Order: sequence, then C-alpha cells, then structure tokens
Amino acid sequence: MSRTWSRSPTRTTPASGWCAAGLAPILFYDHDKPAARAKRADPVAAAQRSNPALAKASRKHTEDDCPVHSFTSLLADLATICANHIQPAHDMPAFTMITTPTPLQRRAFELLGISHRHGPA
Repeated sequence: MSRTWSRSPTRTTPASGWCAAGLAPILFYDHDKPAARAKRADPVAAAQRSNPALAKASRKHTEDDCPVHSFTSLLADLATICANHIQPAHDMPAFTMITTPTPLQRRAFELLGISHRHGPA
C-alpha cells in the first residue's frame, strides 16, 4: 500500500517528519503536544496550538532569541554551509575548508546530534 503525502504546511513528508520533530524548538512547530491536546475539550474539535507555540509564532523568535524558521527556510539556511576545496600555488597540497556555521546553524546541528563537518557529533 502506498502513501500519499500532502504538501500543505500542516503535513510533512516521511523524510522530513523525524527531522522537523527534532528541530521543533527552532521551527514554527508545536513542540508541546500534550499542552496543545489539553486545550482541546472535544477530540473532534479543531486542533489547538499550545501557549508556548503561540508565543513563539507571535514573537518570531525562540526563548533564546534565535529567529524561528519554517522547515524549508531552515534547510535553505543550512545549505549555505559548504566545503571549499583550496589548491595553493607552488606545489603545496590541496585542502578543504568548511565554512563556519552561524549560531542558528550550530543550534540546528546540536538538536539533530550531528556535526556540520561530516556526520554524527
């Protein structure tokens, strides 16, 4: 049985689901699901966002003053990290220099438990 996934902002693809949940503190994503469920009196009523998620969305910044992103905008920000292959003159050996991540990029990698260099932290 195949699954179809919506591209609406309320649904994520299977590949991004685990990632978005891990990055919830810096995304427009409700990371306090029990509090959100408690705000909904009737299980058939429309879903409610938790108070911390509403505050984060209205401030557009996290509690530690990082800007809040959508999953797509965070991926675009992370995509600016690159490996520059440098070939000096005069027969010196080539080397690779990875750009330094911004504080937001470092936080994203910490939340995922990986290094910006090459894999697990």
